Amino acid sequence: MSFAPFDWIDAEARRRADAGLVRTLRPRDAEPELLDLASNDYLGLTRHPEVTAAAAAAAHRWGAGATGSRLVTGSTALHAELERELAAFCGFEAALVLSSGYAANLAALTALSGRGSLIVSDAGNHASIVDGCRLSRAETAVVPHADPDAVAKVLGAHDGRALAVTDSVFSVDGDAAPLPALAEVCRSANAALLVDDAHGLGVLGDGGRGALAAAGLAGGEGTVVTLTLSKSLGSQGGAVLGPARVIEHLVNTARTFIFDTGLAPAAAGGALGALGVLRREPGRAARARAVAASLYGKLTAAGLTAVRPDAAVVSVRAPSADAAVRWAADCRAAGMAVGCFRPPSVPDGVSRLRLTARADLTEEQITAAVATIVATAPRQTDADLS
Repeated sequence: MSFAPFDWIDAEARRRADAGLVRTLRPRDAEPELLDLASNDYLGLTRHPEVTAAAAAAAHRWGAGATGSRLVTGSTALHAELERELAAFCGFEAALVLSSGYAANLAALTALSGRGSLIVSDAGNHASIVDGCRLSRAETAVVPHADPDAVAKVLGAHDGRALAVTDSVFSVDGDAAPLPALAEVCRSANAALLVDDAHGLGVLGDGGRGALAAAGLAGGEGTVVTLTLSKSLGSQGGAVLGPARVIEHLVNTARTFIFDTGLAPAAAGGALGALGVLRREPGRAARARAVAASLYGKLTAAGLTAVRPDAAVVSVRAPSADAAVRWAADCRAAGMAVGCFRPPSVPDGVSRLRLTARADLTEEQITAAVATIVATAPRQTDADLS
């Protein structure tokens, strides 16, 4: 009798294929051949000469890797400088840099909750927040999307330590969370507010200082923010920002910080370089928002259904998952890369193209992108909106 412990994987693969949900890796070329509306390079900084030079200089000076966890050998002067610069730029007392935005969310959620506490999480939150809630061992209540009243109701029924968590800008539709209302709810309930500003940093707020700065909530005693360095800052890594005592607590208790190798020096250097460019060119944030608004206006004028963007994500609905996949493939064949979101990656079950506006897109590129999307759009008769 043969031993085949992974035969069940074949059945899972058939199920995914039947549902049209097979995902594949597609390595991109070093020199992009497609018009890019798929990446999260909102400010067009990942190839900026100052950013790449800063990354290269950091690698030459500090080495290719961090060599260990931050608490052993993985902290460098670059990490400390990046933490100071991020905190100062975004208006917080202190910051802690981790190897990814995913790790930052896991760190914050697990270290700031735990058994006996409550987490109130928006139904549209990113997968890293979902996983952080699961790992926290706290009671987790998932509330309807962008509904401060629902958050208040859950918090009001809980006696003890509590935390509400939300994306600042939701990655699927690009809509913004009602942060002022959520902050007031948390203040009234003596609960903490944790905001993932991955899609707000560099796009929202004065000069791209983020959604909390835009809402007048930066630096609040009860507010903690997580960031990613891989979107507007064109590098890689994540960070948690908040009161100094919160950051010290994470250093001592957050497992994804304590037991993970530190962020590579090149990534830290690149992020510092990008921050320098953004400080000098604050108009990049407004330009990214303007490009998103232009895409939305032109696409809806052409008869497509899109969500009005609050930042740099433009979501365009597709008739079905299969139609979304074909639409994205047709765009690619026409010379343009777009995102394709479908179940189970979308909590509402609605498939869509996800376009990311970039500050460095020209008017000619915007016009060409809209023409391609409209020309390749599937007919609504392919299926009902799913």
